[in-house]
Amino acid sequence: MQNAPSEAEESAALVAEIRTLARERRAVILAHNYERPEIQDLADYVGDSLGLSREAARTDADVIVFCGVHFMAETAAILSPAKTVLLPDLAAGCSLAATIDAAQLKAWKAEHPHAVVVSYVNTTAEVKAETDYCCTSGNAVEVINAIPADREILFLPDMFLGAHVRRVTGRQNIHVWMGECHVHAGIDPENIRLQRTLHPQAEFLIHPECGCATSVVEAVSAGDVDPRGVHILSTEGMMKRPGESAAEAFIVATEVGILHRLQRAYPAKQFYAANERASCAYMKVTTLPKVRDALRDLQHRITVPVDIADRARLAIERMVAIGAGAPVPSSEGVDPGE
Repeated sequence: MQNAPSEAEESAALVAEIRTLARERRAVILAHNYERPEIQDLADYVGDSLGLSREAARTDADVIVFCGVHFMAETAAILSPAKTVLLPDLAAGCSLAATIDAAQLKAWKAEHPHAVVVSYVNTTAEVKAETDYCCTSGNAVEVINAIPADREILFLPDMFLGAHVRRVTGRQNIHVWMGECHVHAGIDPENIRLQRTLHPQAEFLIHPECGCATSVVEAVSAGDVDPRGVHILSTEGMMKRPGESAAEAFIVATEVGILHRLQRAYPAKQFYAANERASCAYMKVTTLPKVRDALRDLQHRITVPVDIADRARLAIERMVAIGAGAPVPSSEGVDPGE
């Protein structure tokens, strides 16, 4: 009697099937840092939402399988409208993005008709379409400083990032939407102090490009977290830092999924989560069978209506232009130089 295949054998067969389908479909598989380890290991590219969007924009693949959450796949569809963008599971949402919709933003804008709207990238396409500038955690201060000091600003949806930006820029004319990421509750100053006590020689790395870490960024600027040994880094900066540092241990303040990528890149070093409970359930819904099904059936295609995509693209392009030092695209009523 033949033994049933082991779990490892079944997984290997599934990965082989996915790779065959990807070749047949001329597909690229993109995975966010917070996806399951087996999804990261399968992907052609692993990174944060901005890095994944840039990869989606420059790929020559016909199909993009986006292993992330819904708003990220939308951004890829906006930047690559001619490509087929697939999301393996439509349940891959974002608690932060869900804290505000387009109708709520329109109502808020009506209360402040002359304000400039700045939205964190963790927002839906419909919200981006009502936005003047998008930003990441890493360039939010730079985006705010590009707007004339006398202009009122509506900042959304992350209240922690908004508080940080208001404190650092010193601008009191910033109104902040009271939204938050559900994962941030697992990363607070008390947990951080405990981990730094347990691992006193460890460097403390914060990746701010996801809502779950913005509360830590805000805590550092507020003085609630000792800034010594703290490095606020992009994903690629975080991936490079252990190779540049003599430190043997690192405490990582973001969603726990990135620990897999770090440990794989630096097997001789130790990585500790600021809090092991900081896990995003939405990022974990994507599985190997769902990736296989997406490719096999070309299912869960993410599209954005042209009018919404065009308006949202302008806010995204402004964000990218400010970060690159390029001329900032302007439109009537929101001229960064006026």
